[in-house]
Amino acid sequence: MPPLPHPVAEARPVDDGTAAFRMSMPPIIAKRADFLAASRALRQGTPGFLLQARDRGDGLPFRVGFTCSKKIGNAVMRNRAKRRLREVARLHLPEGARLGWDYVLVGRPQATIDRDFADLCRDLSTALRKIHP
Repeated sequence: MPPLPHPVAEARPVDDGTAAFRMSMPPIIAKRADFLAASRALRQGTPGFLLQARDRGDGLPFRVGFTCSKKIGNAVMRNRAKRRLREVARLHLPEGARLGWDYVLVGRPQATIDRDFADLCRDLSTALRKIHP
């Protein structure tokens, strides 16, 4: 009888290029009204980005949105900043986010692109702890 596979090894997702791997991203905020509502709610600035958070009060899974203004730079730089913010959110937002909340990560000029990725991750963890003491 062959040995059973290690359960932790099977639990890790493997990037095989399919949509199933990309589905680990939390639901995205798509409507402008939701972005505006988050901008009027709680804010926590970090060196790498600004985190805006709003309690929807519905108990559904949290959602996340990303925005970078033209102050960041041209389209290439804005897209790079948003890719970095998306990856930070994918890796660390599920740990500190709460059900029924919307989170918007707003890129900062130069800082979001140039800041070390590990520092961006720490920024998100710190901001979430301050928003949810």
